[in-house]
Amino acid sequence: MRKEQRIKKNEEFSAVFNHGRSVANRQFVLYVLQKEEQEQFRLGLSVSKKVGNAVVRNRIKRLIRTVFQEKQEILLPRYDYVVIARKPTATMDYYEFHASLAHVMKKAGVSRRSSEHASKKD
Repeated sequence: MRKEQRIKKNEEFSAVFNHGRSVANRQFVLYVLQKEEQEQFRLGLSVSKKVGNAVVRNRIKRLIRTVFQEKQEILLPRYDYVVIARKPTATMDYYEFHASLAHVMKKAGVSRRSSEHASKKD
């Protein structure tokens, strides 16, 4: 992911936590905040030391970035996303990881397909 697609500052994380909405399953919490002034989505990651050692935490962050890169074509732009990984992610393989994160994204309605589908229901 490019530098401008990352959320790094504490104030930016706090804005997403305080003003965004959240969706969760057993493995992930996804916070979403719409930002009209930006062109593309940005991603922030949070993986606690409770999840595992540095190697495990970095693997989890790498996998999250990979899933977001694969889904960037269908993700809604102009949003900030913050993903919090929970303990079960430490033992998941890539396919379980991908399915679980995709499930949370679908629940949050952040993909173009799910938002088009939701607007057709109305």
